[in-house]
Amino acid sequence: MKYNQTTLDKLEAIPEQAGYVLRYERGTFQSGYCILESKKVVVLNKFLPIEGRINTLIDLIPQLSIDPGLLSEPSAKLFDEIILMRA
Repeated sequence: MKYNQTTLDKLEAIPEQAGYVLRYERGTFQSGYCILESKKVVVLNKFLPIEGRINTLIDLIPQLSIDPGLLSEPSAKLFDEIILMRA
């Protein structure tokens, strides 16, 4: 996987299409993110570089309750790749 803005945009689209709100905020996140499940909000550390944001989203996406049926075809394919990578 390439570490560039296009990859980051594709990864950000997965939780957004599933109804989550992605926000980049300041904070002391040990893992680089915080999930507010009841409000479907994911807060990522805004000081992470692109590579850190991509790695954080790859770690984060399998933990979210995402229905693949809500995703566009390219997002669903990337979602499946991430799930298989983490299995």
